[in-house]
Amino acid sequence: MTRRTLGIALLQETDRGSLDANLDAIEAGLREAAAAGAELVLLQELHNGPYFCQHESVAEFDRAESIPGPSTERIGALAADLKLVVVASLFERRAAGLYHNTAVVFDRSRAIAGKYRKMHIPDDPAFYEKFYFTPGDLGFEPIATSVGKLGLLVCWDQWYPEGARLMALAGADLLLYPTAIGWDPGDAQDERNRQRDAWITVQRGHAIANGLPLLACNRVGFEAAPDGGGGITFWGSSFVAGPQGEFLAQASTDRRELLIAEIDLARSESVRRSWPFLRDRRIDAYADLTKRYRD
Repeated sequence: MTRRTLGIALLQETDRGSLDANLDAIEAGLREAAAAGAELVLLQELHNGPYFCQHESVAEFDRAESIPGPSTERIGALAADLKLVVVASLFERRAAGLYHNTAVVFDRSRAIAGKYRKMHIPDDPAFYEKFYFTPGDLGFEPIATSVGKLGLLVCWDQWYPEGARLMALAGADLLLYPTAIGWDPGDAQDERNRQRDAWITVQRGHAIANGLPLLACNRVGFEAAPDGGGGITFWGSSFVAGPQGEFLAQASTDRRELLIAEIDLARSESVRRSWPFLRDRRIDAYADLTKRYRD
């Protein structure tokens, strides 16, 4: 089978302290990725600022912007200039009182190739996202680009096999997950290890179960809680997995990093021939998956 390779990059970053500083860091990362031969770059979740969902405050809605808007204009211009496919992640102001956590795709152009709005919205200590984000309404639809169909899921989505499966069934060629996840500083080291290992394992499982490469890009570094709480240490660990869950590249847990990798897109076909999970699905027996719980 003919090898068809794709150079990809994941930009694992810390919050630089301001919108302009974060966008400057993204520009530098995109330029470095292009110089290294990457064609596709994945950015982390809500990369324009701090992870503000550590508390509930109406003032944080000032961070949101329209799509298209100033950030999409700047990132789109870079995508066009550098001939990159870029997956960005923004706090979308759709209307007054209506906001989403939205991934945006640019296909070597200023124009937006497509959007995905985060479907699963958490509400946990230090992750108070239900206060800010309306659940997505665009479904699990891959976005067509010059490098293939991209199946986007955002952070909490990555724990749900249903989303990855629906992206695969709709023809996704790759799964891409912008992420913001980390540790409570009060967690013991063994608990930290379990959480990080679970995060990696569940996503590798999505790659395996669907026979697709998977890219997960996480934030890194400590961010203090705005209300004076414990804060979050984002654990980085961005990675690229192949269609059998094999690691193709892994980033550190504690520093900014541009992770570069190469994906053989033809391997999915080969793996799916040997492990025909889609063939053997019992679609006649899965009706109960649409229920909240079987009482």
